[in-house]
This record gives sequence, structure tokens and C-alpha cells, in this order.
Amino acid sequence: MRVTVGTFNLNNLFSRYNFKGEINAIQSGDTTLDSAVEYKFTDSDTFRIRTFKGKLVKGKEAAERTTVANRIIDMDVDVLAVQEVEDIDTLNRFARDDLGGMYRYRVLIEGNDPRLIDLGLLSKLPVGAVTSWRHAVHASDPGRAVFGRDLLEVEILNATRGRKLFTVFNNHLKSHFVPFGQDPVAGGLAANARRRRQAEKATEIILARTRPNSSFILLGDMNDPPDSQPMAPLVASAALPLANALANPLETRPPKADTPPPATAAWTHRFKPSGQPAEYELYDQIWLSQSLQLKQTGAFIDRRTKHGGDGSDHDPAWIELDL
Repeated sequence: MRVTVGTFNLNNLFSRYNFKGEINAIQSGDTTLDSAVEYKFTDSDTFRIRTFKGKLVKGKEAAERTTVANRIIDMDVDVLAVQEVEDIDTLNRFARDDLGGMYRYRVLIEGNDPRLIDLGLLSKLPVGAVTSWRHAVHASDPGRAVFGRDLLEVEILNATRGRKLFTVFNNHLKSHFVPFGQDPVAGGLAANARRRRQAEKATEIILARTRPNSSFILLGDMNDPPDSQPMAPLVASAALPLANALANPLETRPPKADTPPPATAAWTHRFKPSGQPAEYELYDQIWLSQSLQLKQTGAFIDRRTKHGGDGSDHDPAWIELDL
């Protein structure tokens, strides 16, 4: 049985709706086509404008949404872990309208992010149990949720027998972003420390939820390369031996020319500091448990055509398994 599993940061897949409101019923007799209806948002108790840090949260541009959707359609994977999706309604609408209904099973649980970016999953294969770890805490800070978004655990089932094929652990770890006005050095160190705590907690959860012979896939936007210090508790743990499934991926097309060019095909994120060479990193990762490592038959990254990305600043990656 051939199964493909991927990960893709959809880059702010917000809905096209900027508010939710409560409209009083139109009076009887005023509903003809010739009637003019005026809506006034004057009572703050009956509407809520979605904002973040004083700015209106806008839907993803239609052209960018189409570009992202076309990349997913071309990949045509069986299971796709996604990041940065507003809510389940947005994911359902995207799957229906932009992906043409190719994914019957869709999962999203609200997380902790103040920008409303959540983790989700699209699957052609049946889905079993779904678990959110959004409320998990780290021992060093028990009064605060450790995951800024979530750690989403999803069972993937065999379509004919209904038995569990494997479990997916979808991640989106703390970014490197430091808000304007904050000390960039101190802010960067704090982000690294939180990302390490998230890696430690994810390791603790996965160890508790699996056995040495369990089939599971750890994947998502880690916001750090595999060999980074914050990632070490998760991917370099003797207690949780994992294999980097994207160590030697094939690219769907050559990368756009750059100076210097990327040193390896194993990258999904490009960052260009002002006045500095571009940095290429494998932020979007796929790690396999011991029971799945020998079943991997391929690894792929859909290479962008523009330096800034095609609908997203991340390139999607996926693997092929022979189960």
C-alpha cells in the first residue's frame, strides 16, 4: 500500500470574512427586490471586528489562495498536515472551493495563537482519534500553555480495514519573530528558549502516547533547522529515535537562481536579511518512527518559482511510504 504524507504552511489562510455580526430581522413587507436595506454597525455588542495589534485581519488574497491550492493539487498527497489556518470553516471552504473536494476528511482544533493561526489536517484516508495538546504546560512554567499554537495528534486509518496505519503529530513551533520595539537579542533568546521547551514537551507527550514499535510521523513547521540546539530534545533524543525523512529530497523543479545558491535541496524556507546573503533552512520537517523508517520510498519538495514564495513563504514537502 503506497501512502504519501506531507506538510505545508499555508501562510495566513484566513477567511474572506472580516467580521461576525448580528443583524436584526428585516420587517415583513420590506424584503422585495426593490427594497433598500441599510446595515449599521453602531452597537459593539452585536458585532466583532477581527483585528490583531490594531490591524484588521484580512482574508488571504484569492490569487494567492489559488496558487497554494494548485500546489496542493499537483502534490496530490494522501495526508497533508497544514499550518496557519484560521478555523475549521475556513479549512472546509478551502477544501471544497479551492481543492475541489479532493480531501474528504478535514481536522482543525482551535489553538492558542492570538493571530488565530491554527494547525489542521487534510486526508483522503479515514481519520480516527484526534487529540489537541493546546493546554499542555512545561514543568518550568506550569501556569502557561507551552504551545503557542498546538500539538495536534491525529490517527490515520486504513480505508478498507479501518485499522490504524500510523499517527501524525503536527507541530508549529515558536517563530523567530521579535516585535518591533523589543530588544532583538533578548527577544531572539527568549524565542529560542520557548521553542526548546516546546520540543521538550512534544518529546514527553510522544513518548507517553507511543510504544517503541509504534508507527508515527512527527512533522510540521519547526521554525528551526534539524540540527539546531532548540530542536535537539525532540530529534536527537536517544529515548525517541527518529529519522529525518527529508535528508535527501527530490525537487519538483530547480530553485530560482540566487547568490549564493542553496547548498542543498533540503530546504523549505528562505530568509534574506537586509544587506546579507539569503539563508536557506529546512524549517518544514518530517520525522519517522523506527517502524516506518525502512518503509520510506521517496521524499519530495515542491520548489517555489519566486524567491518570496508561491502563495506561501514555505515550500511544501512530502514523503512516500510503502505500507
